[in-house]
Amino acid sequence: MSASSTSVQKFDLARANEYQAQSRIALAGYDACHELAACMLTAMLGAGSTARVLVVGAGGGAQEIVTAGLLEPNWRFTAVDPSAPMMDIALANLEQKGLVARTDIHLGYVDGLPPDQLFDAATLIGVLHHQPGGEAKRQLLRSIASRLKPGAPLILAGNRYAYASQPLLLVAWGERWRMQGATAEEVQAKLGKILEGADPPASEEVVAELLADAGFERPTWFFSSLFWGACLAKRASDHLA
Repeated sequence: MSASSTSVQKFDLARANEYQAQSRIALAGYDACHELAACMLTAMLGAGSTARVLVVGAGGGAQEIVTAGLLEPNWRFTAVDPSAPMMDIALANLEQKGLVARTDIHLGYVDGLPPDQLFDAATLIGVLHHQPGGEAKRQLLRSIASRLKPGAPLILAGNRYAYASQPLLLVAWGERWRMQGATAEEVQAKLGKILEGADPPASEEVVAELLADAGFERPTWFFSSLFWGACLAKRASDHLA
């Protein structure tokens, strides 16, 4: 499936902009995280390199593609997401930034990609903590590993603590929303939503174990914001996912 301007036109750009604004409140340092992710990939792949990057969970703003695509003009991207409405938001942003021609769209899951198509790098940002249970997380990471060349880097970012283990961080997260204009009732609703709608790994060590089980080397952490953390892990050269 290729990106088409028709599907972009059907989606209100105001909704895309609203989604982006909400994301930047929920994650303090949203832009810095994506910029550093691109820097980490460039550190691995080389400045000015030609690379194909798999972007898993690209639906929403496709900020991974927007940030890296503007910094590295020779990279091409494959955007994967099972949600058509979320992919519409991504397409709207890519169209606005002139990056549609460099992006292949796959509406579905990683397992639906051609098995012989291997990528130079991959990103999984804001996705893993929505997978219920350890086995679902491992399976997703294994699927990504199977589409990567040996030694290829994966950027993994998301919530990486059990929420109940860090009550102060929960309070601070709520305060950030309050400082951005949310009412006390809205803050409680948002806190309830993340507590019910996500299953983050219990710790950074558990993240490392999940990555190892899927065929990745030990991660290097490069960004932290309350519950959120971002790391880079290389596909092990001697592991069959």
